[in-house]
Amino acid sequence: MKISDVVRSKGSDVVTVRPEATVGELLSVLADHNIGAVVVSNDGSSVAGIVSERDVVRHLGRSGAAVLEEPVSTIMTVEVHTCSFGDEIEDLAGSMTERRIRHVPVLEDGRLAAIVTIGDVVKHRISQLQDERDHLVGYINQ
Repeated sequence: MKISDVVRSKGSDVVTVRPEATVGELLSVLADHNIGAVVVSNDGSSVAGIVSERDVVRHLGRSGAAVLEEPVSTIMTVEVHTCSFGDEIEDLAGSMTERRIRHVPVLEDGRLAAIVTIGDVVKHRISQLQDERDHLVGYINQ
């Protein structure tokens, strides 16, 4: 199965935030959309970084509440692991586990096209396993 299969079922909406937005503004975006991470982008189609709730918590622990007034660019992860629609889901799942990341932007022709979470990957895998089980049960009951 490919990343395109996951995106087809979940949709391709991606929430972005500009690098100069404050961490406080970022928190509002996360809460408003009920998400755990956003892609940092100057134009909505390029990837400058990614920032998650975990990044905010870690920087709050180090710097205190002052971090809320800092730009997102000061806490974002710059080296972003990405994937493409043609990548295998199993490969991405392994990479996400190995790198301990939960959100991976999907690029098409170098432009931001979607985002896949570990939850999306797990949901897709569970669905796939249920389909296999149903097929086997049907085969046995024939």
